[in-house]
Amino acid sequence: MPQIVFAAISPHPPLILPSVGSEKDRLQVKATIDSLRKLGERLREKKPDSIIISSPHTDWGFEVPLFFLAKDFKKEINKYLMGMEKPISYFQEGKRIYGNLEEDKKYALIASGDLSHVLKEDGPYGFHKQGPVFDKALIDYLKEKNIKAILNLDEQFPEAAECGLRSFAFILGMVEAFCAENPGRKWTPEILSYEGPFGVGYLTAEINIT
Repeated sequence: MPQIVFAAISPHPPLILPSVGSEKDRLQVKATIDSLRKLGERLREKKPDSIIISSPHTDWGFEVPLFFLAKDFKKEINKYLMGMEKPISYFQEGKRIYGNLEEDKKYALIASGDLSHVLKEDGPYGFHKQGPVFDKALIDYLKEKNIKAILNLDEQFPEAAECGLRSFAFILGMVEAFCAENPGRKWTPEILSYEGPFGVGYLTAEINIT
């Protein structure tokens, strides 16, 4: 059966790329960059045969996490563009995709996406009170493994201006399907960092599968 050997949530601001952001910008998100590099080391240790990455955006949505996590990966990378359907539909799609994975292959999963874009008045979309509350709720629900609550966050906080929820739901669907098919397997979230100095929430986390 297919094996999921690595799963992670990665932010994707282009300014963390050395070719885009200034040194001053990158110093303000040092925790994010350090966490992504740590995840990259962990991914390489797992030696997957294939990487599946979900993102709400093309270009930097894939390029940023791949730069930090799998820049030198020479094998298969499968990319999935998220739309605007309800998060639960992407959760179910993740389960379906898992059911179609190749037998006896090792897969790494990367959910690319940012949290709220309305954390600060001087951010790209200004401030909305739902922004920081959404980010805290998502992190809390992830720690609690409360998937039902995660999938309803868009209805609970419709003005949070997030972009990663559907991407996260897709990968969680795959992880849940894998654990359901392997009763001895469980997943545990590990929050490596969260910060939002530019008004956008950047969450870096690993979904450890034991």
